[in-house]
Amino acid sequence: MSLTTTRAGAPHGGRPVLAAGAPLEAARGAVVMLHGRGGSAADILSLSAYFRAGDIAFLAPEAAGNVWYPQRFMEPRAVNEPALSSALATVATLADDLNAAGLGDDRIVLLGFSQGACLALESAARRPRRYGGVVALSGGLIGADAELWQGDAALAGTPVLFGCSERDAHIPLARVEASADRFAKSGALVTKRIYPGSGHGVNDDEVGLVRAMLTGLGAAA
Repeated sequence: MSLTTTRAGAPHGGRPVLAAGAPLEAARGAVVMLHGRGGSAADILSLSAYFRAGDIAFLAPEAAGNVWYPQRFMEPRAVNEPALSSALATVATLADDLNAAGLGDDRIVLLGFSQGACLALESAARRPRRYGGVVALSGGLIGADAELWQGDAALAGTPVLFGCSERDAHIPLARVEASADRFAKSGALVTKRIYPGSGHGVNDDEVGLVRAMLTGLGAAA
């Protein structure tokens, strides 16, 4: 099955999706991997090798110009349009395609780093389901404080991992805490790791937590 992003003409539309791991038709589950600002599909896809999950399909779309939306994630949503809506549609389309290929939402993980982490969280909020998992490696929900998603019970039971440096220059800790709180109140199974003294990146502890999440992917809730 050949996957592409949303329709041509949208800011992120008509672009190929890179893949690694198991062929989709034989995969136990799938991870949609979302790169950060200035990153690439190849960059984020390289992380999949550390998860040691050979029976999982890893799929990575790439943003136009390597940026999912132009302004900071804590700005009002309107200033990041139309790119933000196109980015969200990219993720939703991939998830719908995976459903059509026979993978239920409980076998799909949305994972991102930095800007991609924000997109992964916001994608789960805008398309609420019982996912196999949501992983935000240095990220939070998108929008001004008054616009933040308030929760949805459809996400109940979804494992959600938040990992971030205590003093990340790009991701304020208060937004990480607020985002984790909203997912927890929705019934998601939230794991939060705040790392003192670390930088804006992905660490071994986070890799291990994702690896454990993927081990249980598709198991009965």
